[in-house]
Amino acid sequence: MAQAMRRDTAGSLLATDGKPHPLQDTLLGVTLVLGAIAFVTAMFHNLHLLSSWTGLVGICTGAYGQFISVTTRERFFLIVGLGAAGVGFFLGMAHGGLFGGLW
Repeated sequence: MAQAMRRDTAGSLLATDGKPHPLQDTLLGVTLVLGAIAFVTAMFHNLHLLSSWTGLVGICTGAYGQFISVTTRERFFLIVGLGAAGVGFFLGMAHGGLFGGLW
């Protein structure tokens, strides 16, 4: 008796459920980009405004993305983006904050 063979994706980190998730994927991409910008700009003291604001927005988008995420792949990469955004945010706050030098 021939049966359809299904791939075993339960053990894979990049396993998906085979359905499209456009909102979750958009939040994932935005969180990764904002996290990368916040992390890189946090290494420069004079870019604290950019790193703190992009970090804050990256934390917010990543938190909402975690709230509505469906697959392990989405959750994994959201955590990576959230970590980078958090480091960038906190270093930006340490270097001058969200409004440092503007008041």
